[in-house]
Amino acid sequence: MNTPPASGDDFGANSWLVDEMYERFRDNPAAVSEQWREFFADYVPSASARVPAAPTDGASPANRATAKSAATSGADDTFPMRRPAPITPTQDSAPAAPAVLTPPGEPEPIRGVGAAIAANMDKSLAVPTATSVRQMPAKLLEVNRRVINGYRSRTGQSKISFTHLIGYAVVRAIVDAVPNMKNVFVADADGKPQLQRHTNVNVGLAVDVDKGNGQRTLVVPVLKGADTLDFMGFVRAYDEIIRKVRTNKLTVDDYQGANVSITNPGTIGTNQSVPRLMVGQGVIVGVGSIDYPAEFQGS
Repeated sequence: MNTPPASGDDFGANSWLVDEMYERFRDNPAAVSEQWREFFADYVPSASARVPAAPTDGASPANRATAKSAATSGADDTFPMRRPAPITPTQDSAPAAPAVLTPPGEPEPIRGVGAAIAANMDKSLAVPTATSVRQMPAKLLEVNRRVINGYRSRTGQSKISFTHLIGYAVVRAIVDAVPNMKNVFVADADGKPQLQRHTNVNVGLAVDVDKGNGQRTLVVPVLKGADTLDFMGFVRAYDEIIRKVRTNKLTVDDYQGANVSITNPGTIGTNQSVPRLMVGQGVIVGVGSIDYPAEFQGS
């Protein structure tokens, strides 16, 4: 004859709940639902839920009470378990009416920018990639930005953003440390892999655009020759691109030629992401949220 499984054999991390329900059932079967009563009819409790049998060797009623107390709260009664009161069926415990579900509508075709983004993301799957995630201290970045903007505000100039600083730092890192990052993977007519080398760093800047009515889109204009610019030249070129985005004056040439991209999902609170590396690019840098880690934000 097969022995019914103990609670821990089937319920894993939920075995404590099954044992607790079994305790309720043993003391008052009406305290659990009909489904639980059926389940416990041939149930074999786990070792932690088994209660020692009452003594049959003439033990006194007081000793029997002590044994029952130990079975209820464990050998150590420093933290006795409080048994919940029996559940009395009420109108609120009646089964809820089944939800009325509406079937999904017919699929709608994706057109325009959405279709282009989907096609580019599909093509990106053919690009061999490797992803590296780093957490970096940003205190010095924040302090220096505050000092720079303190001076610029006193002289009537616009503020420097984190993206200005991070974008220029990415460009200099590629130029000074890892120049191969500006080279890209391509395939010839027969599908054989090739390496396309680039002289300049042309940075694609992912910009979130509010189209109104709750609709948003993403454009990636290109700041070309970023490696030839000093910091203030980079700031001016960046601001000009953003101005063209906001005034809807980007040209076809502004969208072409990126071999490096920077995206900033940190503006919507993302800590880390895995952005897609587009065809014709060597690296894409995703900048996460600049904030204390969640586990320390309450300190």
